[in-house]
Amino acid sequence: MKKRKIPMRKDLLTDTMQPKKELVRIVIDKEKNVSIDPTGKKAGRGAYVSLDPTKIEAAKEKHVLDRSLGAKIPDSFYDELYSYVDHQKARKELFGDK
Repeated sequence: MKKRKIPMRKDLLTDTMQPKKELVRIVIDKEKNVSIDPTGKKAGRGAYVSLDPTKIEAAKEKHVLDRSLGAKIPDSFYDELYSYVDHQKARKELFGDK
């Protein structure tokens, strides 16, 4: 049986290539609405960040997403992203890679 190719994406926070399933996509649409895209299929410009809460805190301080997505990202979104990433990391530790 042929091995499937694993899609790789560049993590915005660490500048490393990682498997797409280990990252979360952040999307900005035409109306400049920023949202978390767990499915990876929303329309708009996307950026991938790792599932590491400490990296999200550092990104909030440096406003990394602002530069990447080309819009002012409110601090409340970084807080929402932090809670989402923290939840996903805990879920991955409990249930493993499913």
